[in-house]
Amino acid sequence: MSDEEDFTPIKPVESELLVVTGMSGAGRTTAAHALEDHGWYVVDNLPPQMLGTLAELVSRMPESMPRLAVVVDVRSQNLFRDIRESLNGLKSSGINYRVIFLDAADNVLVRRFEQGRRPHPLQGDGRISDGITAERELLARLKDASDLVLDTTDMNVHALATNITELFSDSGPIVLRLNVMSFGFKYGLPVDANFVADARFIPNPHWIPELRPHTGLERQVSEFVLQESGAEEFIKRYVDALEPVLEGYRRENKHYATIAVGCTGGKHRSVAVAVELAKRLAQLPRVKVAVQHRDLGRE
Repeated sequence: MSDEEDFTPIKPVESELLVVTGMSGAGRTTAAHALEDHGWYVVDNLPPQMLGTLAELVSRMPESMPRLAVVVDVRSQNLFRDIRESLNGLKSSGINYRVIFLDAADNVLVRRFEQGRRPHPLQGDGRISDGITAERELLARLKDASDLVLDTTDMNVHALATNITELFSDSGPIVLRLNVMSFGFKYGLPVDANFVADARFIPNPHWIPELRPHTGLERQVSEFVLQESGAEEFIKRYVDALEPVLEGYRRENKHYATIAVGCTGGKHRSVAVAVELAKRLAQLPRVKVAVQHRDLGRE
């Protein structure tokens, strides 16, 4: 065997930079601790102006720090206003990074601050809600440009840590992770949905007495919904339409998406359609699917 045949090239180690940001009270600290537990080197409350310097240092020594997570938020006060400029600097330098934005409903953020007995960093002499409003305005463009928006409204610290673990426990997301969520339109749109489908074109089992007490998780309701005219064609065409979008997500280095399916109350039609949609999406290559029923059990 020749020396050339004996030689096996070693793939160089590439560093990974994750920028963790979002609303105060949405769980950045919990996310940072979960990342640290899984081997990430975490830097908390870094001024945005130092992002480029730190990222360049890591890119030069990827073996010593292959996975770096940086928590950047409004605690840096006026320095935070330059974060988009700092991120654009990373992009122009060719440094690979992702941005995860943690969010939650305003009333939940207020409750978390009240429970922790801490002021919001932007409230000044005003109320907690004033600080939240100011922060939302400041972060609006950053949220829109983030790779992943994770809504922690209904998560406790353990659920959030589990979500972070599933997304970033190894070498970052290695498959496209889809969250298929059923919901009720009367309770509002999911704030973190990338796609929203409307199942209200299907006749409502609520108006059939023998089906009303049951849910879309039960066979009699599921069969009724999926056998209705247009349901099968809708699901098939929706999966077909999503395939090129999901492939584009991979090309753009996006690894997480929430697909929401709504009906009036989130009990019958959206639940049955979401379950069936998830089954079919799970058959696509390099896709991992989870199902969540946001409003199931609400009256």
